[in-house]
Amino acid sequence: MKTYIQTAIAMILPFISFAQDKGIDQIIDEKFGNATGWFVDFIFYKIQFSENIQIFWVLFPLILGATYFTIYFKFINFTGFITSINIVRGKYDDLDDHEVTPLESDPISESKNIELNKLKDIEGEVTHFQALTAALSATVGLGNIAGVAIAVSIGGAGATFWMIVAGFLGMASKFVECTLGVKYRDVDENGTVYGGPMYYLTKGLKSKGLEKLGKFLAIIFAIFVIGGSFGGGNMFQVNQAFQLVENITGGETSFIHGKGWLFGLVMAFLVGIVIIGGIKKIAKVTDKIVPFMVVIYVSASLFVILSNYTMIGDAFAQIFKGAFSPEGVAGGAIGVLVQGFKRAAFSNEAGVGSASIAHSAVKTKYAASEGMVALLEPFIDTVVVCTMTALVLIITGNVTAENSSLNDAQAILLTSGAFESVISWFPYVLTVAVVLFAFSTMISWSYYGFQGWAYLFGRSKKMEYLYKIIFCLFVIVGSAASLGSVIGFSDAMIFAMMVPNMVGIVILAPKVKKELLRFMDLIK
Repeated sequence: MKTYIQTAIAMILPFISFAQDKGIDQIIDEKFGNATGWFVDFIFYKIQFSENIQIFWVLFPLILGATYFTIYFKFINFTGFITSINIVRGKYDDLDDHEVTPLESDPISESKNIELNKLKDIEGEVTHFQALTAALSATVGLGNIAGVAIAVSIGGAGATFWMIVAGFLGMASKFVECTLGVKYRDVDENGTVYGGPMYYLTKGLKSKGLEKLGKFLAIIFAIFVIGGSFGGGNMFQVNQAFQLVENITGGETSFIHGKGWLFGLVMAFLVGIVIIGGIKKIAKVTDKIVPFMVVIYVSASLFVILSNYTMIGDAFAQIFKGAFSPEGVAGGAIGVLVQGFKRAAFSNEAGVGSASIAHSAVKTKYAASEGMVALLEPFIDTVVVCTMTALVLIITGNVTAENSSLNDAQAILLTSGAFESVISWFPYVLTVAVVLFAFSTMISWSYYGFQGWAYLFGRSKKMEYLYKIIFCLFVIVGSAASLGSVIGFSDAMIFAMMVPNMVGIVILAPKVKKELLRFMDLIK
C-alpha cells in the first residue's frame, strides 16, 4: 500500500509545485492544450447553420435520443411522475419481499444471484432516496447557479422555456439508462455493487449478439469517465468554489488570496474521509447535503420572486415571448432554443450515462423501479432549480446582453448580486451553498470515476485506494492551479461519454420496455 501512495504522490507533486508558479502553470496549460486541443475541439465542435447560429453537435444525439425515448415509452416522463414519487416514498418496497422471476433468456445480472426474502438483504447498497440524492449531487451545483446566468444572458429570457422543455425530455433518457444500470449490474461476494454503462454495454449488447461492439464501447466509456472525474467532476468544482470563497472574503485582500492549495488541502481531506467509505458513506452524506441545499436555494429564490410578485407575470411573459419571437438575440428563435437546450444538457447530464452508476447501487429487485426514480433528476435539476435561478435573474433585471461574455466564475457573482439586491446577506449563504454543492459533486464523481477505474484495472483494494488517493491529490491541484486546458479537456471527456452510452441505450430500449411492463403490472 505504501508503494502505491508513494507512486501517486510522485505523480502529482510536480503539478502541485507548478501550481505555485503561475508562469510554469501557464506553460503547462499551453502544452497540454496543444496536445489535447484536437479532442476538445471535436467534442465541442459547433455546426454552423447561419451567421449567428452555431450548435454543438453533441446536442443532437442528446436531444434526438431524449425525444425518441419520450415517444417510445409513451411519455413516461409525465405519466410516470407520480409513480416515481411513490417509489421514493417507499410505497412499493414490499414488492421486494417476494421472489423475482427473471425475464426469459435474459437474466437480470450475470453476477451470483442469491434468493432473498427481506428488503435489507436485497442486492444493493443504498435506498431509492439515497441513490437519487447521490446522483443529484453530481448535477445540482455550479451549472444551475452560474450556467443559467450565462444561458439567459446570451439567449434572453426565452432560453428558460427551452431549458424546461429539454429538462422534461431528459427525464426519459435518465429512465432508460438507470433501468439498464440496475438490470446489468454486478454484485460481488461482499455485496459491493459495480454498475453503469460499462456493464450494460458489455452484457446488454452481448445479449443482442453485439459482444465486440459492447466491449469496445464499455472500454471507451470507462476511459472517459475516469478523465471526467479528475477534471470536470473534481478540479473544476474546487477551483470555482475557491474563487467564490476568495471573493466573498475580500478578493485580493482576502486572508486566503494566493493560498488555493490550502483550501484544496482542506477539501481533499474532507473528500477523502467520505470516499474511502464507498457508496454507502457517500449516500449518507449526499442524502443530507443535497435536499438541505436545494431547499435553501429554492426557498431563497421563492423569497426573491414573491418579494417582487408584481413582476412575476411580466417575467413569464418575457419567457414565453422570448422563446418564439426574441428581439435583439443572436440567432433569433433558434439561437434561444439552442441556449436553453445546451444549458439543460450540460446541467442534468441526461444521456451521458453518469447517473446510472449511482443508481446501480440501489436495493431493489426491479430495475424499472429505479429507472422511474431517476427520471425525477432532470425535473429537480433543470425544471425546478435552473428555472428558479432564471426567474431571479429576470425579475432583478440581470438578463442583459452585456453579461453574455461572462465566464462561470463571473456568472456566479452575477447570480449572487441578483440575490443580494433583495437579500443583502445571501451572498454568504450562496458561498456556503456553492462550496457544499462542489463538495457533493466531487464525492459523487469520485464514485463514478472509480467504477470506470475498477472496470479497467480490477477491483482489488490496492487499485481502489490508488484511485482515491490520486483523486484527492487532484483536489489540491484543482484549487491551486489555473489549468484551463486540463479542465476543458476533462469537460470534453464527460460529454464524450454520451457517444458510447447513447449508442447502447438506443439498442437496448426494448429490454427496458420489458422491465417497465413487468414492474407496472405488479403495482396495478
